[in-house]
Amino acid sequence: MKTNKSLLSLAVACGLISTSASVNAAGFQLAEYSATGLGRAYAGEAAMADNSGSQWRNPALLMQLEGTQVSVGAIYVDPNIDIEGTSSGKTPMGSYSKPASSSDFAHSAVVPNFYVSHKYNDKFALGFALGTNYGMETDLGTAFGGANHGNEARIISMEANLNAAYQLTDAVAIGGGVRFVQAEGHFGAQTPPHAAPLDGLTLKYMEGDDTAFGWQVGTTWQINENNRVGFAYKSEVDLTLEGHAEGIGFDAIGGSIFKPQKYAGSMALALPATAELATFHQITNKVAIHTSINWTDWSSFKELVADIPQFGNQSSVDIKEENWKDNYRFAIGSTYQYSNKLQLRTGIAYDMAAVDTEHRTATIPETDRLWLSLGAGYQYSEQLSLDAGFTYIIAKDATMKETDPAASAFGGEFAGEVTGSIWLIGVQANYKF
Repeated sequence: MKTNKSLLSLAVACGLISTSASVNAAGFQLAEYSATGLGRAYAGEAAMADNSGSQWRNPALLMQLEGTQVSVGAIYVDPNIDIEGTSSGKTPMGSYSKPASSSDFAHSAVVPNFYVSHKYNDKFALGFALGTNYGMETDLGTAFGGANHGNEARIISMEANLNAAYQLTDAVAIGGGVRFVQAEGHFGAQTPPHAAPLDGLTLKYMEGDDTAFGWQVGTTWQINENNRVGFAYKSEVDLTLEGHAEGIGFDAIGGSIFKPQKYAGSMALALPATAELATFHQITNKVAIHTSINWTDWSSFKELVADIPQFGNQSSVDIKEENWKDNYRFAIGSTYQYSNKLQLRTGIAYDMAAVDTEHRTATIPETDRLWLSLGAGYQYSEQLSLDAGFTYIIAKDATMKETDPAASAFGGEFAGEVTGSIWLIGVQANYKF
């Protein structure tokens, strides 16, 4: 199985998988790297050095952290996504229209993280990070009326970073890191209940896993004591998910329609490049304002292609055109130093959809999102601090229509509307040695 640059809506009639705890960030991207940033809607992250987790968004921020620091935490993601629609088509007996709906079909998840930083001297620092930038799981169920266009999709990725930073001048620091990514995923599509007597047949199922390397770089500019600008860039990570494929969609090509088989194959998955420009402004002794503009190269995700060597000259099979577009995210937040012990945070963000209406699918209900966030940090002792963050994401209602002829032949076209919201709750502990 091979997708020209991203593993996504293949979970649609002929495709692979998706990624993203359903709607918390564009495509299958996960923004949840720390509970500290969660409380301000991840505004200003590439310019703010709260704790050792800051290196995840900008390795140059390691120069802002004194001594040796450790951060560990987790964020609980609870998506509540519903879809309502119809599956319609024509048969020799006439036209038909069947209901097609699924409730709460995006799975909840816990996103953990772990970070260590060590500043050797005024010029050099190192860091290590464990987390994830991409992941998701949806399951619309076998009773979903549009299951022929995809009814299950999942991708899980884990990432380890080794980062370093250098103080180039009194005002400018630079940093970079090597990223090791492990990913696995699957997708499924089957004939819906109204396709009897052929209901419940596997049209396509694909699964696989792989590991790959990427890189990241960043810089910070300390304009003066109260103002800082940060920029960070993460490279694209190219994966080839190797595993197997099965279903009548593949049997038809392999000439074994009456003897189902499993076919060894692979699918290319490119986790897209990202960039962030952020600012931090200390307005008063107690109040700071921070902002971010994020970009993700989703336009690299154009089409999905299955690669099954057993098929010989037909080994590369076009699955589906996706035609996604670049995504932008805008965030503004604030911190308020209530006392020596307690810091309060808040933020708001707008995350633009990475797909237009005509290319949206049920397995990846990609749409615009509004983030509303609150958080707090408590300095328990000189060494130990605790953070908590809470975010409510409002997903914009969005329509879709899936008309792929190959999938529609087994249950009709699907048209519907997706609605939903997401709750995020995170906690984190930070220790300075």
